[in-house]
Amino acid sequence: MAGTPDPSATTTAFAEADTGTGGGVPDAAGLSPLQRLAALKSTMAAALAALPLARLGDLDAVALLSAVEDLGRSIDLARVATATEVDSRAVRITAGHSQPAFPAALGCRDGLEVIVRATRVSVREARRRSLLGGFVSARSGIGVTLPPFYPVVAAALTAGDLGLEAAEVIVTGLEQISARVAPDDLHTAERVLVACATGAVTEETRGLSGEGLAFGTDILRGIVLQWQARLDPDRTAPTEPVLEGRSNLGFGLLKDGLYPLRGRVTPELRGIMNVLFDTYLSAHATPAFPTAEEQARIDGGALVPGAEAADAAASALGGAGDDRTGGEKRADILRAVFDRAARDPGTPTLGGAAPTVLVHVNASDLQGGTGVGWVDGVQAPISLSSVQQRLCAGGSQTVLFGRDQEVLRLGLKERFFSRAQRRAIAARDGGCIIPGCTSPTHWAELHHVIPWWAGGLTDIDNGVMLCWFHHHYIDTSGWKIRMVRGSPQVKAPTWCDPQQKWHPTNRNRARTASAARS
Repeated sequence: MAGTPDPSATTTAFAEADTGTGGGVPDAAGLSPLQRLAALKSTMAAALAALPLARLGDLDAVALLSAVEDLGRSIDLARVATATEVDSRAVRITAGHSQPAFPAALGCRDGLEVIVRATRVSVREARRRSLLGGFVSARSGIGVTLPPFYPVVAAALTAGDLGLEAAEVIVTGLEQISARVAPDDLHTAERVLVACATGAVTEETRGLSGEGLAFGTDILRGIVLQWQARLDPDRTAPTEPVLEGRSNLGFGLLKDGLYPLRGRVTPELRGIMNVLFDTYLSAHATPAFPTAEEQARIDGGALVPGAEAADAAASALGGAGDDRTGGEKRADILRAVFDRAARDPGTPTLGGAAPTVLVHVNASDLQGGTGVGWVDGVQAPISLSSVQQRLCAGGSQTVLFGRDQEVLRLGLKERFFSRAQRRAIAARDGGCIIPGCTSPTHWAELHHVIPWWAGGLTDIDNGVMLCWFHHHYIDTSGWKIRMVRGSPQVKAPTWCDPQQKWHPTNRNRARTASAARS
């Protein structure tokens, strides 16, 4: 834009006027801070350009990804700090002036415009950095410097352990309840949330689910909600009559031949709707007629009809490291729907008995860990790991054959977990026990920690909940499970948790009482 001042040049000019050094105090080599940053940028660009990405092994690529992200967190901290400093200078009124002189000298209305022009980020991003900086930067009092509003978040940002997105989630969540919560409780929540985001172990997080593991931002949002509910239950989860008084459902005006449906529902009703949608809709392709281009992609296997519609519900079966396509997720959901239907007491009987899938496997193969299994009525074999998974999950009976093809035993249904056992395990585990997996209890399968074929008992102390995905890959994914005093613990793969610690897995959010007391 003609006549628009160059903010970077003007900023440098201000630094020269303030310090007389052209960008700050020089170091021993005579370089100013701006010159040092320019040199660092060149060094970093050269290092990143020289990375042999295509030649790295899988684990090295993941390690590099983590290292680059760590570096980015340090840069993010500097972005917040500089934006906050510029924005704060924009509101200072110097002696002899009736309004701030800083933005006007640059041809800008306010500090926000200075940030936008200097960085070329959006107004939203500039405001986001400045707002976060106001909560995690030291404050100026009358003759004193006050600590940040959220010192633990600030310290983690400074150390490069916490990213901007996670910091924003924590600060925003705690600010929503800060006016109604005791300061000590708020600081406790801050420490716990930062520990959950960074993998640190504190006195408050010791013994909690996922202790010592750093959770992603999506999981962190759920933990923030749990702390909001614990510290401010009346506002976070109002009583049902209050919510029902605000819930509504109605139709908008007719438009393009359709009535828009609008409304708000209670969390309880949302949960009921989710279950019904997951069961009846998400496992099926969206009924639609493909275009010629789409049909060609379908024929070539590049497009699965309805996969996009199923992705949201299917993600509950995934968890960390899930790279399945939408079609694969839909197939997994369909499998879970049929498994549940086979176990449902309301399902019609077949030949006088509940529908039962027979899996045939040789006894020597099962004990030796080699060979395949055969599903009754299906020509193709299944892997032995699938046989073992079915032995864990139930819903199948296995016929054991000997060397001479004699029937040794038809598996007894008593080894399957009963409905009462399933309810108890679901109440304890709250869904798939793998940290970071959000699969709910109604999608989970029951897994024998000590396999049934290895002598493991079918009781609550030997059963845990796993989604189909984690159950299917539990023996090859690197995750380990053990039971300690009737409660499951997991150990993450080395690439995910180099310290190789065992972590408790209790996901049931009702296990922690609310801090608020009347």
